[in-house]
Formats: sequence, structure tokens, C-alpha cells
Amino acid sequence: MPIIVNGTEIPNTAVDQEVQYHPAPTLDAAREEAARALVVRQLLLDEARKLGHTGESTAGDETREDAAIRELLDSEIRIPDADEETCRRYYENNKATFRSPDIFEAAHILFPASPDDEDARKAAKQQALDTIQDLVEQPERFAELARERSACPSKAQGGSLGQITRGQTVPEFETFLYHLLPGTLCPVPVPTPFGFHVLRLDRRIDGRELPFEMVRERIAVYLHDASWRRALHQYIQLLAGQGEVTGVALPAAASPLVQ
Repeated sequence: MPIIVNGTEIPNTAVDQEVQYHPAPTLDAAREEAARALVVRQLLLDEARKLGHTGESTAGDETREDAAIRELLDSEIRIPDADEETCRRYYENNKATFRSPDIFEAAHILFPASPDDEDARKAAKQQALDTIQDLVEQPERFAELARERSACPSKAQGGSLGQITRGQTVPEFETFLYHLLPGTLCPVPVPTPFGFHVLRLDRRIDGRELPFEMVRERIAVYLHDASWRRALHQYIQLLAGQGEVTGVALPAAASPLVQ
């Protein structure tokens, strides 16, 4: 079935070109998302033309169509800034979000092995186990063994990774890191896609709660953006309800009171 929006047909070639911007588990799902995006764009363009937005005031590398849509949204969607009380209420209800990151000072020794090389991983794990045993007996040799055995560039610093925070290492590494007590050696090799690691946590600096004054502007921007996205969603629903769309299913609303 052809995709038609208010009498304008959206060709399959346009959908094919749009697919690249909509990653999905399957090609069919990506095409469906691409088609919806093009339908929404056409609805917005039709409304922009209807209300006299020509898109002449282009900015940067913006096309006239993009400018027309921007003018339309600037005109039709107006969101008040979040006031102090609203921002503070959000802060009080989400204090765990507003913390400085935990900082870890750690060192490791890497024995490399690809995830799909079973023999190499078995050998790397055994090397890590042997090194852990050596360090249990002589913990002061960590830097020495790192320089001798590690495949990571950090071996030049005795295996030291310096200060790291969440997201700077792979999840498997972080899981072990977060459960170690400062000053202890992980008793088992740490498996990651890179191989097996001998891990030592030297110090942990827990993040602290950030005061409201420090994050007030960030909260205001977030609340404004969230409100704008909700309003845009409702506006598109209204346009879909008022327009004629075939070939693609869009949620439509017949009332401006839709939530």
C-alpha cells in the first residue's frame, strides 16, 4: 500500500534513504520507523505551509523545509521555563542522580585473549591465576610483575590505571572493581573481552551529593526539554488526527486535551 499524507505520496526510495537513520533489530522494523518519520515530517511541512511559514530564515546548513518546520514549532509549541519550586521538587525526588562520580585508583595486569579463542582464554586465565598466587605470597611485586607480564600499556606505570570512574572501563571490569575493598587484590581473574586481568583496588573516593544550587540550571533545562518533547508528541498526534494518512499507522488525537 502506498504511503500518502494529505494527498502527497512518499515514495519507497525516500523510505530506503531514511532507513539508515533508524537502527532497529530487523530491516522491516527500520523501514517502519523510517516511514513514520517521513510521514511526521510531511505532516509538519503541510501545517507549516498552511500557516504561512516559508522557511526563508534558514540557519547554518538548514534547508528551507527544515527552517519552515522550525518556524512552525517555534510558533506553535511554547513551553514555560520550570520555576524554582518545580526544579527543587525534582531535585528532592531524584537526589541519587545528582552526585559526583565515584573515583577509583586501581592497577591491573592483563593477559590478552580474544573472546572466541577458547584455548587462548584458558591459557590467559591460568597465567592470571599463577600471578595472583605470586602476589598473595609477595604483594609488593605487583608493579614488577605488571612490567614483566602485562599486555596493557599501563605496565610502564607498574599496572596503574590512575583515577577512573564509571563508564571508563568495560562493564565486566567495573563489576569487580565496585565490589573490592580498597587495598585488596581481587582473589580471582577478572574476565573481559580483552582477556583476563589481575586487579588491585588501591583507593576509592565515594561521590558526594551535589547541592541544589550547583545543578539547578541542569534540572531546568532537562524539565524544559522533557515538556517540549511531550508537547511535540501531542502536537503531532493532533496533526495526524486532522490529516489524511494512509499506508502507515500513526497514533492520532482528535482533541487538544490528549495526554
